[in-house]
Amino acid sequence: MIRIEKLAKRFKGVEALKGVSLRVGEGELFAYLGPNGSGKTTTIKILTGLAVPTSGDAWLHGFHVERDGLQAKRQCGLVPQNINLDNELTVAENLHLHGKLFQMPKKERGAKISELLDYIELSERRDSPVKSLSGGMRRRVMIARALMHSPRILFLDEPTAGLDPAIRRRIWSLVKKIQQSGTTIFLTTHYIEEAEFLAERVAFLDEGRIVALDSPQSLMAGLGAWAMDVIADGEMRTLYFRSREEAKGQVSRHEGGFSLRRVNLEDVFISVTGKRVLP
Repeated sequence: MIRIEKLAKRFKGVEALKGVSLRVGEGELFAYLGPNGSGKTTTIKILTGLAVPTSGDAWLHGFHVERDGLQAKRQCGLVPQNINLDNELTVAENLHLHGKLFQMPKKERGAKISELLDYIELSERRDSPVKSLSGGMRRRVMIARALMHSPRILFLDEPTAGLDPAIRRRIWSLVKKIQQSGTTIFLTTHYIEEAEFLAERVAFLDEGRIVALDSPQSLMAGLGAWAMDVIADGEMRTLYFRSREEAKGQVSRHEGGFSLRRVNLEDVFISVTGKRVLP
């Protein structure tokens, strides 16, 4: 559904992307992770027609993002990092406007809005001004807006940024429901547990290059099952073990502060880049 071949982008001598290649299958939920400046948002901008690559190619459902720009854009919906709804318009009016931009007939727009507001559980706020909604509600409206024209691919760029844990999990449920309907989802996030819970495959991007790509389970298994964070000489380092018994053996010999936990995706990223994923 998404195909990228040797994608590169330079800004005033700075290489934001350095030959990225990957494929995302139909109906897959794919997470694209990395620190700020790694090239995640640049990739999404190129795929959605908001930026032009310096070199390389990309296709959405078979349409080249440059040569078949209009057709490619019709294949995707975008939920950007920043909330960019019109605060003075109502929820329904925001969705109507998006439908008009995609030349949807009035009757079709009305039916789709009712369907989506029920889908995101905001039917009762149909006529509420956007400025009266909570942050979590606004995020859900942005997702509904991106789905108005029934795209085959949904790009989610930090969809839960700034939301409290309970609201984030509500958005997670909505995202999984969208995927189960057959939509391909391309997700960027700084919340590692979000990708670990939602994604079928994960790519780690660092300084414009993909440094690891696999399922979350396979990536974590490559390190081990258990991690021991050890504090020594004022610094923390992490040891990895294949089993809890192996980890306990190390614990019994260790003197000083430590914590024992399951391996997670952030461990993988630190292992392959030496960095932490920070917002």
